[in-house]
Amino acid sequence: MKNQLAGTGALLRLALRRDRVMMPVWILVVAMLVLSLPGALESVYGTEAERAGLVRTMSTNGSLRALYGPLFGDSVGALTAWRGGVFAGVLAAIMSLVIVVRHTREEEETGRQELLSAAMVGRQAPLTAALLAALVANTAVALLVTAGLAGRGAGGAVALGLGLGATGMLFAGLAAIAAQLTEGARPAKGLTGALLGAAFVLRAAGDAGTPDGGSVLTWISPLGWLEHVRAFAAERWWVLALFAAATVAQVAAAYILAGRRDLGMSFLPARPGPARGRLGSAGALAWRLQRPGLIGWSLGFLAAGVVFGGMTEGAAELVGDNEKTREIIERMGGQSGITDAFLATMAGMFGMVAALYVVSAVLRLSGEEAGQRAEPLLAHAVGRLRWAGGHLAVAFGGSALILLLAGLGLGIGHGREVGAAAGATLAQLPAVWLIGAFAALLHGAAPRYAAAAWAVAGAALVLGWIGPALNLPQAVLDLSPFAHLPKLPGADSLAWAPLLTLTALAAAFTATGLAALRHRDMTA
Repeated sequence: MKNQLAGTGALLRLALRRDRVMMPVWILVVAMLVLSLPGALESVYGTEAERAGLVRTMSTNGSLRALYGPLFGDSVGALTAWRGGVFAGVLAAIMSLVIVVRHTREEEETGRQELLSAAMVGRQAPLTAALLAALVANTAVALLVTAGLAGRGAGGAVALGLGLGATGMLFAGLAAIAAQLTEGARPAKGLTGALLGAAFVLRAAGDAGTPDGGSVLTWISPLGWLEHVRAFAAERWWVLALFAAATVAQVAAAYILAGRRDLGMSFLPARPGPARGRLGSAGALAWRLQRPGLIGWSLGFLAAGVVFGGMTEGAAELVGDNEKTREIIERMGGQSGITDAFLATMAGMFGMVAALYVVSAVLRLSGEEAGQRAEPLLAHAVGRLRWAGGHLAVAFGGSALILLLAGLGLGIGHGREVGAAAGATLAQLPAVWLIGAFAALLHGAAPRYAAAAWAVAGAALVLGWIGPALNLPQAVLDLSPFAHLPKLPGADSLAWAPLLTLTALAAAFTATGLAALRHRDMTA
């Protein structure tokens, strides 16, 4: 076994060096999502009576339990674990799957692992280094959350920190298995992401039906285990043993699978070529490559829209007479009635998440180029603009599709105002396109820094999600393009100027990126 792990230390140092920017950003985003909540929650629910009233409301509000989970205590720490625990757990899981797949399947897909394996590197060293890198990241999250919340109660802070770290490592184990089963990095991420989505849906369904989270569906989901750690509310330390057992089993399975396949191979190989039909153009090829991801995003946005639309009346009940909560929702969703403000808030959230999709779709260009799959295509009668234009058309058109489906879902879930809800989500398009256009600009002009587009999309999401609750100055919130969009539905009139300005900027960024792509060397 010792020879199997030879070179693990060197590969770990290499992984940490390659992720020296991405990993700290992920760690800070996950930790700050939690650490930003106590002050905001204390300003909204400043008295024990207000917090006790919230607990009573949540016990009868199944729609909001589906979103946040049950509330087990009335302390500020308990409210923090309730409000941010599930979402921080989801982010920790995404961080972990990205790290593990990046340093396993992606290394094989690009051919770098074959070069490394020609040196003194053991067969299991790459997988071990990837899991250790994920462990470093999740340990940092756990330590930051524990240290930041220690003043609210040491036991609760440790429980929440360990719960988030354990959630991340559990999905790191799932990603390690997916990396052995699938033939490419994108399918591995997609499979692990689908399992994460299923875990969220199971937890939401279970929590909606039971006020104490005791449903079988909740216990099936690892995200349900996270809430049952009950940080700051009579902690259940034994639940952490479930995480440990599941993670150890998954890691062991990943090692067994890794030992039974050849480098670059997989247990679920992709079918060679299209099963039927023809790929008569660069745009058709781009659609073929991006279709599975777009279908997944579309189904997810439609389902989420229905769920959040069904929560509209529950949100109004939760706000009640709490002026602070009303101010936060109205700052995010406009000054109209609380129902329209909540729908506008949800439309804005869908827009900010859609920015992640458009960046992913645009940067598929970088993946095709780095994987040297673009070069053979461009060697034939396919120009660079046609090749890039196909992917950009799918990216920008796909973002419009998923936002339309999200709006339809919001209206269907709410039971009325379907057209208004669809219009509200589509109004997010100029900001989404601007972020996608920035990714296209970076790919064309500075391909080595194209991944920085993720930071832009992430910053917009953080500003829109956490900024209003922290009462950040409007000048800071205005750094996000989403802050300049009209708050629909509910606005007295549709402001066309910001929509047209953002669209024009998106067009200019895209044109500049395509012009730069024409004149630079490929894989530069």
